[in-house]
Amino acid sequence: MHTLTANDAKRNFGELLLSAQREPVKISKNSKDTVVVMSIKDFEELEAMKADYLKYCFESAKNDLENGLAVDCEDFLKSL
Repeated sequence: MHTLTANDAKRNFGELLLSAQREPVKISKNSKDTVVVMSIKDFEELEAMKADYLKYCFESAKNDLENGLAVDCEDFLKSL
């Protein structure tokens, strides 16, 4: 992943937009990574993956509850 300083990103905004269409670009400010600029296509794919993962987690939890594989909260805390 290519990294730009905030000042370079500001000065070369058009280039930043073109680069972000090819791959995400990390922007740093005061030597700290701050944001990532990415194409809308990459963003939408990432959001879809997150939604699919959440759906999987909820379905897995539902199956665990139906199969009696859930753990009581108090028992869990006591086991710690």
